Amino acid sequence: MTARALGLGLMVLMCVTASAQQADSTVVGRKKVAVVLSGGGAKGMAHIGVLKVLERAGIPVDIITGTSMGSIIGGLYAIGYNANALDSVARAQDWSYVISDKEDLRNQSLGDKLKQYTYVFTTGLTIGKRNLNAGGLIKGKNLAELFQQVCTGYTDSLDFSRDLPIPFACVATNIIDNSEEDFHSGRLPQAMRSSMSIPGVFAPVRLGDKVLVDGGLKNNYPADIAREMGADIIIGVTVQGAPKVAEDMGGTMSIIGQIVDVNCKNKVEENLAITDLHMQVDTKGYSTASFSAVAIDSLIRRGEEEAMRHWDEIIALKERISIDESFRPVILHPLRPQVMTEKQRVTGYTFENMTPQAEHFLRQKFGLNKKDSVDASLVQELTTSMRIDLFYQTAECRFVSDGDGVRVIVSAGNRKMMQLHAGMRYDIEEHASLQVSAEIPLKTALPMNADVTVRLGKRIMAQAAWTFHPRSFTRPTVSYTFRRNDINLYIKGSRDYSILYHQSQLNLVPFNHDFRHFNVQAGLRWDYIHYLDKLVSDKSNGLVGMDNGHYFSYRVRADYNSEDNWNFPTRGARFKAEYAYLTDNFVKLDGHTGMSGVNANWRMSFTLGKRFTFQPMVYGRLLFGNVVPPIFGNTIGGEWFGHYIEQQMPFAGIGNIEYIGKQFVAAQLQGQQRIGNNHYILLRLAAGQQSSKLKEIFDNRTLIGGQIAYYYNTIFGPVGVSLGYSNCTKKAYFFLNLGYEF
Repeated sequence: MTARALGLGLMVLMCVTASAQQADSTVVGRKKVAVVLSGGGAKGMAHIGVLKVLERAGIPVDIITGTSMGSIIGGLYAIGYNANALDSVARAQDWSYVISDKEDLRNQSLGDKLKQYTYVFTTGLTIGKRNLNAGGLIKGKNLAELFQQVCTGYTDSLDFSRDLPIPFACVATNIIDNSEEDFHSGRLPQAMRSSMSIPGVFAPVRLGDKVLVDGGLKNNYPADIAREMGADIIIGVTVQGAPKVAEDMGGTMSIIGQIVDVNCKNKVEENLAITDLHMQVDTKGYSTASFSAVAIDSLIRRGEEEAMRHWDEIIALKERISIDESFRPVILHPLRPQVMTEKQRVTGYTFENMTPQAEHFLRQKFGLNKKDSVDASLVQELTTSMRIDLFYQTAECRFVSDGDGVRVIVSAGNRKMMQLHAGMRYDIEEHASLQVSAEIPLKTALPMNADVTVRLGKRIMAQAAWTFHPRSFTRPTVSYTFRRNDINLYIKGSRDYSILYHQSQLNLVPFNHDFRHFNVQAGLRWDYIHYLDKLVSDKSNGLVGMDNGHYFSYRVRADYNSEDNWNFPTRGARFKAEYAYLTDNFVKLDGHTGMSGVNANWRMSFTLGKRFTFQPMVYGRLLFGNVVPPIFGNTIGGEWFGHYIEQQMPFAGIGNIEYIGKQFVAAQLQGQQRIGNNHYILLRLAAGQQSSKLKEIFDNRTLIGGQIAYYYNTIFGPVGVSLGYSNCTKKAYFFLNLGYEF
């Protein structure tokens, strides 16, 4: 998964301590103790706090049962995660990622990362008679991967009473016949995933002819199952709040939560009646979706506080259990945190739900027939390739002990048919804009996908791209783009030209290589510029050369981005460089040597304290040649690189597109202060030099600009305002932005 999971399959648990724990429950005369954990979504984090107190009090846990979040906490406790380890696991996750279907940014190409920070809506269609991922807003891909990794060593089919260190059971609901499905065996990650599938939010789990959703609909507090498993003493924890009223129904999640809550009362009273010690944690102010770091911290603390209020009752239970004060249960500590980078010997590979062609592709690409060992890195590469190259919705690798090594089970979900994306934004320059995209895997012998994108607004764009996925390290790409641009060009703050033009562009990129954070491309591009309208200012400085024409260019580009956030990074670096040689006949430009262009930008982020980030950046673009078509000339201004036109470079304090000389270099210092969780204050200072000749670049006046901005980071993109001023335009700059940039 990611660093967001607590170390790629967090711990390998040792069975020596397991046998010791089970031995404790068979002490002559001692009663068996069961802990029962209710469902409740994020509110179930409170269970961890209760478990901390039970461990502190020396209460043995011989059986554990749970529903929904209770099944997750209980299942992990049953395989050896003590309360402190569970606390660490819960806090280590980026839950906004885990409970989504986003790809891990570290395993995506830079193009895929850009899509993730462009579109606010993504959905997909799959091929097959049964869509195993349908039925919920979230397929649960990342949840399933997290469960697979934190359950390392317990991912095969098991008997939960015989094969786990602590006997365990959890509950799901089969919506085919509205029956209760009790898991006493099977694959532990799948059982936990089934138990927490909130209807309408997470896609159900299909198991044979069963369609399984959240177990809370039938048995949200499974004390009866604990009793059936032989429990003499039951300690139970519930996290449901007070009944809601109409005023509490303020959003989609609150409504879905209420639907689940009112259907989660089955058996509750009967099961509470057979509970020896019941603890009801106060979760007021939190919902099933309260997965923020602050909420998790508070919920765990409230669970601990609730258990401490029952401390005397907990200690009194020890006498009923028939243990004395000197007794200390064996708590299952993972003996050593082991990040799964150690290689394991492989005895073979088994491919499930995959075509022979897909299996052959993976064997050839990763040389599996020659590999006799596997580690987390190879597993990650395999699953990523299955989703990106072979277009499977989900991908999984699990290990099964096989003699002196492990057999790797490579399992795929349904194939993608089409992935749809939609993004929208508003700013005061272009007003409303809409962009939609469709990714279409093609049924070809060589894996290939088509990507169609349309942008509507003041700037109109349509693009079709075809990417080939051979077994080699390159992914050749062919794309065609049409743009209709209506832009204003300024010189020293005065509007010089208003231009309406069409641009057709064909890109042939035979070399296109991605690896961690990095992309390198080399290819050929054709551009055709057709001017529809040119309005010249009375004070025009006389830009010339705006004629219709065909251009051919050779291009090499390198792009690196290790920043931890696309919009508000706190660490990492971003670097992009490109060289282009522009001609009109593949050799020369207007009878002269072609135009050479070199551009680059480099930014780094350094965190000072917990909330302040310092971000220095240097950038520039240098053009060489006797002829420079104005449409390819240097421009600065605005918030982003390449926003209005391809060669645009931002400059603090300039909002419009300012036309500058052939040589331009600049430096920017930005301070980023986070306030709360999602509020940001940005302060930018920039200085630049421009000239028509490189040797004279420092002879001209230095351009200086400053800008202050406030942004609120929402799930729909950054929302904020900027104020700035520069000595180039000598005008105040105001900009309002709503949404992701595109």
